[in-house]
Amino acid sequence: MGIDDDSTAMTRPTGPDLFATEQVITCRDDEVGLRAVIAIDDTTLGPGFGGVRWRPYPSTAAAVAEAQRLASAMTLKHALAELPYGGAKSVIIADGPVPAEGSPERAAVMRRYADFLARTAGSYIPGVDMGTLVSDMQLIREHGAPAYCADVDPGAYTARGVYAAMRAGVRHALGRDMAGVRVAVQGVGHVGTSLARYAARDGAVVTVADVDGDRAASLAHELGGTVGDPATIAESDCDVFAPCAVARVVSAGNVDRIRARVVAGAANDTLDAPEVADLLRERGITFVPDFIANAGGVLQVHGGEVGWDDEELGRQLERIGDRVAEVLAEADEQDITPVAAALRRADRRLQDARDRSRA
Repeated sequence: MGIDDDSTAMTRPTGPDLFATEQVITCRDDEVGLRAVIAIDDTTLGPGFGGVRWRPYPSTAAAVAEAQRLASAMTLKHALAELPYGGAKSVIIADGPVPAEGSPERAAVMRRYADFLARTAGSYIPGVDMGTLVSDMQLIREHGAPAYCADVDPGAYTARGVYAAMRAGVRHALGRDMAGVRVAVQGVGHVGTSLARYAARDGAVVTVADVDGDRAASLAHELGGTVGDPATIAESDCDVFAPCAVARVVSAGNVDRIRARVVAGAANDTLDAPEVADLLRERGITFVPDFIANAGGVLQVHGGEVGWDDEELGRQLERIGDRVAEVLAEADEQDITPVAAALRRADRRLQDARDRSRA
């Protein structure tokens, strides 16, 4: 991305806003085929913590934009979960299929990436995300860089927190428990599968959808549920839509076709634009902000660092549901969207931290 020589160069968009975050770092090593971007969004509360995503991107600009967007979400997630971390994220750009676990090619990329991570001097702490594994974090740590999620995959804890958030959303919107509630889960990887099992255990009627049809069919059979179309499940006849796969699945283009009363899932960036929160509210659909709901994984990671036992971790995961209930109540009281209410809470915590640092 460059600046043209003509006089209009600074007035027209040329790509992502590189100054939207505290720091953007690019990493390149042609010998191992590494191209990566680290975005550190805000370190007011502590070092930036966020996963490493490894996938193809249509352009370098798209990779930078995603890293910044996800890093910003991590700032909000940590602030609302009352954790001592800032927001950060990184992406490794895949030119083709991601190398298999245990392969020399994968190890070479991760070792070289660990060199770049070490240069951040602890201002960025990576963890697992789409396309990366616990074993990758172990290799990064062994190579001398800090890394979280190197001992336990946090996916199951993310699911438990999302389920606490879902229950709070259902109580708020429907005034009932989960028995008989129709839940549509889009994406049944580790998180979506666990979430569907939690809902079915409590008597919910579950529909699941995934690009891997066999996986979806197997889970539906296990839970006594049904299989939906992953392309249209957001518009299915259900009480709760739980997006647990790709981002930005609720948009101005499909919001009028959503029949769920509650949207609560694990996927980051559920809404494709800020104004969609207002459109959902206008239709009487309760949206549980994803950056509150999916904090279970980071809570588990932090608990492992500070020595929480299983009982304390369980309390912290259930607290996600309490926070959701508080945010939804505040949104109603202030006549704003849940997203706006959550952002206000996060801003207050960040400002309090800034004030304390200046005192």
